[in-house]
Order: sequence, then C-alpha cells, then structure tokens
Amino acid sequence: MHRRQLLVAGGSLLALSACASNGMSMGGGSPGATLEADAAAARAVLPAQTPRAELLQAWTGPYGGTPPWDRVTAAKLREALLEGIELQRAEIQAIANNPAPPTFANTLVALQMAGEPLDRAGSIYGVMTSNIGSDDYNAVDTELSPLLSAAGDEITFNEKLFVRIKAVADGAAAAGLTAEQTRLAERSRDAFVRNGAALNPAGKAELGRINTALANAFTAFSQKVVADENTWTVIPNEAGVAGLPDSNKAAAAAAARSRNVEGWAIVNTRSSVDPFLSFADDRGLREVVWRKFVNRGDNGDANDTNAIIAEIVKLRQERARLLGFGNHAEWRMQDTMAKTPQAAMDLMNRVWAPAKARVAEEVADMRALAGHDIEPWDYLYYAEKVRKQKYDLDQNELKPYFELNNVRAGSFEMARRLYGFTFEKLAPGTVSVFHPDVTVYEVKDAGRPVGLYYTDDYARAGKRSGAWMTTYRSHSTYDGDKNTLGSNNNNFIKAEGAEPILISLDDAETMFHEFGHALHAFSSKVTYPALGGTPRDYVEYPSQVHEHWVLSRPILDGYMKHYRTGEPMPQALVDKIEAAATFNQGYATVSYLSSALVDMDLHTQTTPPTDIDAFERESLARYGMPKEIVMRHRLPQFNHLFTSDSYSAGYYSYLWSEVMDADTWAYFEESGDVFNPDIASRYKAIILAEGNTTDRAEAYRRFRGRDPDVSALLKVRGFPTS
Repeated sequence: MHRRQLLVAGGSLLALSACASNGMSMGGGSPGATLEADAAAARAVLPAQTPRAELLQAWTGPYGGTPPWDRVTAAKLREALLEGIELQRAEIQAIANNPAPPTFANTLVALQMAGEPLDRAGSIYGVMTSNIGSDDYNAVDTELSPLLSAAGDEITFNEKLFVRIKAVADGAAAAGLTAEQTRLAERSRDAFVRNGAALNPAGKAELGRINTALANAFTAFSQKVVADENTWTVIPNEAGVAGLPDSNKAAAAAAARSRNVEGWAIVNTRSSVDPFLSFADDRGLREVVWRKFVNRGDNGDANDTNAIIAEIVKLRQERARLLGFGNHAEWRMQDTMAKTPQAAMDLMNRVWAPAKARVAEEVADMRALAGHDIEPWDYLYYAEKVRKQKYDLDQNELKPYFELNNVRAGSFEMARRLYGFTFEKLAPGTVSVFHPDVTVYEVKDAGRPVGLYYTDDYARAGKRSGAWMTTYRSHSTYDGDKNTLGSNNNNFIKAEGAEPILISLDDAETMFHEFGHALHAFSSKVTYPALGGTPRDYVEYPSQVHEHWVLSRPILDGYMKHYRTGEPMPQALVDKIEAAATFNQGYATVSYLSSALVDMDLHTQTTPPTDIDAFERESLARYGMPKEIVMRHRLPQFNHLFTSDSYSAGYYSYLWSEVMDADTWAYFEESGDVFNPDIASRYKAIILAEGNTTDRAEAYRRFRGRDPDVSALLKVRGFPTS
C-alpha cells in the first residue's frame, strides 16, 4: 500500500484519497493529452532535485524498472529514507508556497508526484522489515518509523497546503470539475481534516506528539511478537510426533536440524502449530505447544507486549478526543462502508449467536468421542476425529492433492479463465530478488504486459508470520503508464532436497485469497495511485471471493492432482468435502469473530484499560465466549491491531467483506457456470479495476443489481438464515 493510497492518520506516511481524473481543463483534446498537460503543469511546480542516495534513484531495467534488491543494505536504506524525507519536504513546500491560484493540476496532481523517491525507498523498507527482519533492518525501523510519522504529520499540518486543497475542493462546482475530479478534491480535503489539518497550532503539536509515540509503539510491538515467534518447542522422541502426517514430521525434523537441535521442532507460528494441534496424539505435548503459541507476547518477559498495548490504546483515545470523536473506533470508521461501530456490531451480533450455538453442538460431538471435557488444545484434534466419523473424511487424504506448485498453477488458471491474465515464470537472475527463495513471474492481461508478480513462500527467522500481499509499485497513468509490481508472501516450512511441499485445503484457500489481492492490483485501471486503496471493509472482498474456486471442478481436474499418481481428485472425495463444507464452522467463526468483537470493544472504550489481559478476559466473558476456544488472535500478539492503525477497530472487515463475497459466489453458482464470462468480465471491470473512483456500495449495486444479501453468508457458514 503506497503513501498516496492510504491516509494513515498520524502514521509514518501521508496518502491522499483521489480518483481517476482527466485534469482540471474542461476544453477539448484527448484525455491523454490533458493528462500530459496536467502532469507538465504539476512538474513545473516542483523543484528540480537530483537524489544522491542509491536507493532513491529511479528503478531501471526491463519491465518498467524493478527494485535493486541486489544492492540493498540496511545502511543504504537508512541513508535513502533520511534524504527522501528532505526531498519530499522541499516538494511539499513548493506546492504550498506556489503564488499561483490553486488548481487541480498545480495542487492535486503535484501532490501525487511529490515524494516519489521516498516512495521507492519506502517499498524497499516495507519488504526488508517484514520479509527479512534482521537486527540491522530492525534498527533502521526503530530509528526511522517516528521520523516518517513526523514527516507525514508535517504534510497534514501544513496550513498553506491545506488552504489550497480546500480551495480546489470547495470550488469544484464553480470550476466545472468532473465528478471524479470533485471526488478526488473532496476526499483529499476531508482526509486532511480527519487527520488534524483544521486543528490550531497547539492541537497540531499535541497530535504530532501522539502520532510519533504511536509510531514508536507500533515498531516495538511488531519486533517483540516476531521475537516470540522465533522460538520453538523441541520434541525429543518420535512418540511425540505420533499422528502427524509424514509431510509435517519431515518439516518438523528439518526445522530442528536448521536450529541445531535433536529430534523435531514445532516452530511457534501458526503454519507449524495448527497441524500439530490437529494431528499429534500426545495430549500433553499438544497443551505445551498450544500454550506457547497463544501466550506469544504475554509471558512477562522482555517480549511482553501488554504495556505497549495499554500505551497504544491510551494514545488512540487521546487522539480521538483531540479530533472531536468519542472513541478511536468512531474516528477510524469515518471512511469505511460500515460508517459506524454500531453497524459493524449489528452484523457481528447477527452471526455470533448462531456461531456459539454451533460450537455447543461441535463440543458435544467431540466430548462423546473423547470421553472427557474438551480443552482448547483438544479442539482441532477431536474435530478431525469427528470429521472422519461423520463424513469419512480425513484431512490427510487431501494434502497429496495440494502440492504447493500445483496450487499456484491452479490459481493462475483461475485468473486466466476469469479475467484473461497469464503468468510466465522468469528465469532466475532476470530481475534481482531480495532472497533466493523468491520467484518472479511476468503478468499479462489478454497478452498485454501489466507487471511482475513476486512470490516469497517460505518461513525464515525474522520474517513476520502469516500470509500477505503487497505492491512495490501500483498502476497509474497520470504521469505515463506505470505497471504493477505485486507480491504474495507465505510462511510454509521449506522441504529439504526435492521433497514436495504438501499443504492443507485451508492453506490452499489462503493462497487463493492472497492471490485475489494481487489480482485486484493487476486489474487496476485507475489514473492516480491514490485510488489503489479501497475502504478497509471492502479490500478483503476481492481476496476472499477467490477462495471459492479452489474446489471448482476445472481447477481440481487440471491442477490439484495427486503428487505421486498424477490423478485428479476423485469425485467421491470431492463429494465428501462438499458434504463437510460447513463442518467445524462454529469453531472457525467463533475463533475469528471473538477477535473482531474484542477489537471493537477495546476501541469503543472511553476510558482505555490499563490491564490488557484482564480486559480481554472480561470482554470475552461479556460476549459469552465458549471456554473450549481461544481467540484467533489474542491481544498480546494481535499484529492487525497494534503494528499500525490499519486494522484497528477494523478486524470486523473480513466479515463485512464476506457478505459481498458469499453473495457474489452465489451469483456465479446460480448462473450455472462458476467461470461465467459475463459475470467475470463485469466483476473485473467494476469491482477490481475501478479502485475508489466511485462509492464501493454503489459499485456493488451496479455489479449485482442490488445490495448484498447477508443470508448468503449465513448459508455458506451453515447457519440459519431466518
């Protein structure tokens, strides 16, 4: 997510909300010519500057230029970020102090151009701190994050700049701006106001203090959680891994060898822990592994995050009050589809009650089989036993059909059939990469090159956990046609030698999910990079919907083949999967939704809690959390909430997006063809390509012909729709 795509309130980098536009001019001429004229007018405002730092230089080479990963060091990155801040400062001052009357071109377009060298260094910064995370890059992160936050505040608090933006927005009608130009100007003005531009000098100084303190806290939280995840549980003898599939045993053995320990090592990340909890027969060891995992950041040691969280929520509440809001959630949700905390709570409560009821049924089934009460470290294990008993389905039967490379190839075929994208692997060395594990593909849309797709699939020390998508460069046309450089990042345990990497159905769906984010980026047709960003509770919709195609028959037949026999998954096995489609949805829903509810509860408090563990316990008790389940993300390790403001008071977004996702999948299914070319074409053009040029709720109505139906979500999860 680039600086211009997301306005991070008091975050490290400023971004303006904008929309595709052909400039201020209302006269004749082609849109391309008008864009060129606007770009020339904007460029004339900016001072002529020649960056000195190597990592600020324009990217060179094929494919529109690519990041110089082979030349990146922590020292060079630090140098580039420091100089980039100064270059951006000079450009912003030139825009703000321009004696000419404010126009769309000399103000809004110029703002799109300002800070491009810093953007390039910022893309590298994001990757090196997330995917590498070594001590030298962590030191750069600790030093630079507050400086970047202050640089962003300096832009937001620039009174002359705000006056110019406001003049363009307020005068949009009189100037004859198009609807898109007006949207750009008004959203830019509103974003500045939302982030403190209208405060008095004392208020701005206080907000700057808060934002800098938050930037420091976010960095500290992230580094502590990564440190706790870079630990492991040693299993000294084979009896301790009894029940694990061979592929997971091999991965645990490899993890032990790479850490110079004897036996097997269960690394303290979800990709290692969940399989152990699902299949390991030793109940005592399951409890040990579970406790280590759920207590990340909550051990009263140097990596404990509770004090940091208390400081973050206190600062957030201070900021909300300063900006005129009752709490952090009200402030964060101003630019979302839900609009208010209550709207988000209404949806969550609609799903919470049936989810808890389903958990009670699931626990009863497991208790009958186990002969004892079910503890949280038992849930996944006995769920697999019940799945086998009820549906004759063993998850280990599925893994041989989900070999990592085959799953990726299947995702590429989905993209080709739905949208006309193709992905061709580049030979190693064609472009530089930041780690030898990274693979790069050229992306074409109906034969037209649109960018590069980078994949970084394997876990390593220092790399953040989970799976995510990011862009190194986003599409835009306001100053020439820029292609997209996108990436997907996973944390699979790398096999030794030529052993295949077999993943679960859940992991395969996660790959399609993150690939959906990438397809969103590669589909972009926006003019200005600001429009690459969509509301937080919309952005997961284009990713989540693509999970459904994993089990579509064309993908199964062509790509999800048994890694030894080459045979496609038999229909009898697919039938079992479909029969069990809503199995364990109580657990899946309660695990996720409890995290979203506690997030919203925390960020609607007018008096922030100081004892975070106590607040978490009390919040869960208020919601009636089943004792057999733990939150998917407990507060002490909840990266979504405490490594930035991004998902704070926003974890509900996955559920909000799922309403649209489930309704869209129903649209495809009801057509009789899940690759229906007409629906796919309109989905790409309206939902994926437009970015934020129009209101996203209105866009959904154009695509579907109506608002999304929440009953589709309830049906997908197997809950009552009445």
